[in-house]
Amino acid sequence: MIKKLIIFAGIFFTIHSWGQDNTASPYSFYGLGETKFKGTQDSRSMGGLGIVGDSIQLSLMNPASYSRLKLTTFAVGGTNTSTKQTTSTESEKAQRTSFDYLAIGLPFGKVGVAFGLMPYSAVGYRNENSIETSEDTRFYRAQGNGYVNKVFIGSSYAISKNLSVGADLAYHFGDFTNDFTENVIAPDFTQYTTRERNITQLNGFTYNLGLLYNRKINSKLNFQTSLTYSGEGKLNSESTRNIATVLYTSTGTELSSDNEDIVLPNKQLIIPSRLSLGFGIGQNKKWLIGTELSFTENKNLVNRFAENTNVTYENSTRFALGGYYIPKYDSFSSYFERIVYRAGFKYENSGLVINNESINDYGMNFGLGLPLGFSKVDLGFEFGKRGTTNNGLIEENYFNLSIGLNLGARWFERRKID
Repeated sequence: MIKKLIIFAGIFFTIHSWGQDNTASPYSFYGLGETKFKGTQDSRSMGGLGIVGDSIQLSLMNPASYSRLKLTTFAVGGTNTSTKQTTSTESEKAQRTSFDYLAIGLPFGKVGVAFGLMPYSAVGYRNENSIETSEDTRFYRAQGNGYVNKVFIGSSYAISKNLSVGADLAYHFGDFTNDFTENVIAPDFTQYTTRERNITQLNGFTYNLGLLYNRKINSKLNFQTSLTYSGEGKLNSESTRNIATVLYTSTGTELSSDNEDIVLPNKQLIIPSRLSLGFGIGQNKKWLIGTELSFTENKNLVNRFAENTNVTYENSTRFALGGYYIPKYDSFSSYFERIVYRAGFKYENSGLVINNESINDYGMNFGLGLPLGFSKVDLGFEFGKRGTTNNGLIEENYFNLSIGLNLGARWFERRKID
């Protein structure tokens, strides 16, 4: 157990280094940035299905699942994303590694408790364009980075062996930096560059409620359903703006002058409410197939630092279909028969509308759960597409390679002496 705690301490101290650079999507320019998946890697490998409550695997999508735990469970995960971004005329590639979650689940009979840290959203983009006239050439650059993380704690109670309820309380915090630079080059090569830098710090609370129900249909088949609701949250923001004349040396060092700091009016940014309902059918420790629908109230979203006339928000829908298969969970002769094989599909209307085009996200998922006693290593593979090249927009084709560690141990048990 001490070795496991040392491993988790090492992982925890790497979180800060990951937090600033975990997306490279131009669509993270809008709203609160690119919203991150809220579950563990086993759920992600099933298209984002959150209906499973496991005795040795921590599930973070539905807080009602915590009371299903029989072991003290540590969970941590991360993802490496490779993206090809394409317009109607050109394309670029980007790669990022991101921290996904760090959580601990504790069983106390009919009560389960969990707490942890995970990102809610991330900002990371760099867009450039130029305009050339007879008088001068102007280069424009917009770039940004930052994140919103959340620390959460939750509890669950098993009303009966079939029904459990739970709730999470989360504190969100983070900051964004957005730079807008204009570089003017005259015909005599005289240069004049101005930069506007906006820094926004955010914090606020949200909550998440969950219900998990399962029952036997017959001697083999189980039916289970999941319901979660996250209420709308309001994040308080404090923003400052710096306007300066800048000069870049041959080594790329930025020299600024004529600095002017402006304190912007504080505003509240919205984390939208979300309702998810899922159903599944399967055989215990053998197979499961299920589906889940989520509805998000995105229409009240606003941008962080400016209003864009070509951007609106609409309520969004997410659909997931997936499941798992275990050839023989207690096989002694073959390790491969104890592996959990997962697959899934997802579709999401993100709620973002640019130039009258809805930004949609499609993905296919595959995964493996590699058992190690009470512990497990989860590998996930995702191929997906976000956005479109219509109306001057960008299409993103991405591949995610995810890994999650789920470490189980027996705590809080009375020792028996013969």
